Amino acid sequence: MSVSRVAVAALILAGGQSSRMGQDKALIAFQGKPLLRSVCDVAITCCGAVYLLTPWPERYTEILPEACMALQELNAGQGPLVALAQGLGEIQADWVLLLACDLPRLDSRILQIWIGQLPQVPKSTLAVVPYQSTRWEPLCGFYRPISQSHLGQFIQQGGKSFQVWLSQIQVQSLAVDSSIAAMLHNCNTPEDLSNYT
Repeated sequence: MSVSRVAVAALILAGGQSSRMGQDKALIAFQGKPLLRSVCDVAITCCGAVYLLTPWPERYTEILPEACMALQELNAGQGPLVALAQGLGEIQADWVLLLACDLPRLDSRILQIWIGQLPQVPKSTLAVVPYQSTRWEPLCGFYRPISQSHLGQFIQQGGKSFQVWLSQIQVQSLAVDSSIAAMLHNCNTPEDLSNYT
């Protein structure tokens, strides 16, 4: 079976408080476009469906492309792991590509290479995630919707850490070279953003 455009859906998260940035990261302009819009535009080129999960869908209505569907985040402030659990329950796809909204160097060519590798992933593998410096990079990774059951149990038991959850399931790692490391670097502070300009 090949993974078609329809089989991979993107889930973009925009639910954080952006406290270190001092303003909503999703709306910050980068190269003339809001960060969130840039991530959406890249996701659309790679995935058959693109969703934004946020507590404030009305905040982003004007900048979202028509192809991006907004979902109301039900457990605002509980973190990206809980947000992923909700998304996995609402999205119909073979794989869900989870993306942070603040990845200014997100590269469609790299994502498409990764997507092309998904048909060879064993069915027992629940996630395919970049791994560097002894840590997973979960906010640019692929998750099977069937992983929601295990994730839900993990959260109910008080689990909050992506690193811990990923250590408990079968994950295939994606190697990270310098170009991928640059793509994975997100913007948490004004200094981070200035490094890209």
